[in-house]
Amino acid sequence: MSIIVPVAKWQAAELPAGAAALGGAEVRPLVVDLDGTLLKTDLLVESFLHLLACNSRAALRSLGALRHGKAALKAALAQRAALNVETMPTDPAVLELITERRAAGGQVVLASASDESYVQAVADHIGGFDLVMGSKDGHNLSGPHKAAALVECFGEGGFDYVGNARADLPIWEKVHTAYLAGGSRSLARALKSRHTNAQVLAYEGGGPRSYLKAMRPHQWLKNLLVFAPAAAGHALFAHIGALMVAFVAFSLCASSVYITNDLLDLAGDRAHPRKRYRPFASGDVPAVSGIFMAAGLLLASFGLGAALPGDFVWVMGAYYLLTTAYTFYLKRKPVVDVITLAVLYGLRMVAGGHASHTPLSLWMEALAIFIFLSLALLKRSAELVSRVQAGRADTTAEIAGRGYMLADLPVIEAMSAAAGYNAVLVLALYINTAQQRGAYAHPDRLFFLCVLLLSWISRMLVITRRGWMNDDPIVFAVRDKWSQVIGAACAAVIVAATL
Repeated sequence: MSIIVPVAKWQAAELPAGAAALGGAEVRPLVVDLDGTLLKTDLLVESFLHLLACNSRAALRSLGALRHGKAALKAALAQRAALNVETMPTDPAVLELITERRAAGGQVVLASASDESYVQAVADHIGGFDLVMGSKDGHNLSGPHKAAALVECFGEGGFDYVGNARADLPIWEKVHTAYLAGGSRSLARALKSRHTNAQVLAYEGGGPRSYLKAMRPHQWLKNLLVFAPAAAGHALFAHIGALMVAFVAFSLCASSVYITNDLLDLAGDRAHPRKRYRPFASGDVPAVSGIFMAAGLLLASFGLGAALPGDFVWVMGAYYLLTTAYTFYLKRKPVVDVITLAVLYGLRMVAGGHASHTPLSLWMEALAIFIFLSLALLKRSAELVSRVQAGRADTTAEIAGRGYMLADLPVIEAMSAAAGYNAVLVLALYINTAQQRGAYAHPDRLFFLCVLLLSWISRMLVITRRGWMNDDPIVFAVRDKWSQVIGAACAAVIVAATL
């Protein structure tokens, strides 16, 4: 049961010192909300996700504070989760409004239901606030409580307020001018119908395209691997329907994992030169929406998978569990992380084999292990190269959240090359097996695949070292002109060997 704090108690005990001095000014004070207004994120959600990523047990234990009220939960999380507010996305329109009010000689107040320590940290970072108010001592500064506290400070109609949610409606009823930042269209209509002095600020938020981007549909290309076993077994068209369902199911499952990973790595993404533009890191999509998206996509993926052979669901379940372990723990373990990525690639092929009743040969499994390990190591090499080019001088400093050092780069590049060239060797032995030689009219022509794969891997190594690998290697290859040419040549070789 949550504790309801009487408004009178808040008024008597919780108004900050000097609050009354801001009332009665010639220019009305501007009161600014924090979560979803000044910041394009929610600190309660962020603090829980951050703690969940760093110490999942502590995050779950913090939920026990809810029995003492929401403010107690916020305080418990604030004590355990050290958020970097300096990289959090802000709303330019709100910042502009703050600048205009200060230029006119008005006072600016930051008042939020977030824990007071977080609110003060944001105020210190942005600067220019005359008063800071936040939840503390079990008192949740939200809705009617915030309205009463602000009226006590400035009087009814004696201040302007900018907010973003329906929880702000009781506050807007007490203001002179009501500003809406980042709210929905329905909330804008409701506010304008209730308040004659209502203004809607321009908002640079994300629409449906941002939500789709959060699912990373370009990464679905990896799930084309479910077609590989049937294609290698010359049974692709016989099972195309089941494989299409398998592809969609795996794509939705992977998107659920990508969203979860992004939610748990917000701080790391915001510190990255490219990843900071991701929908959750940039604030284009609220983190709380991502939680519901991840759950919904996961349920949909297993709903589709249930229509396929039972073993497919088990393999996809193993993929989800392993990739979740990767998100929470394994990605911070050097070498273990890349081996895990290689296994995740391979599980896609195993799932495709079950969906099409086409078992993988040991040769193909070995080929997959080496080639995917090489690509996973390329991905890590690209991340380290980007930091070298950014001028990171300390080669022994550990990369946050990864466990690698810049000094590891030569070793990782060597391992990637070794794994890639071993993949070529396995392919050559695979082609020479009696089974495969009997499956093609001209099997000797397949050896051109070794030349093409060797040239592709060598080129990818050089590109990565030059710092041109700005994406996942597989996604990069799909977009790369020369990789497309090599892929088309491989397809031509297979056709020539078959006819």
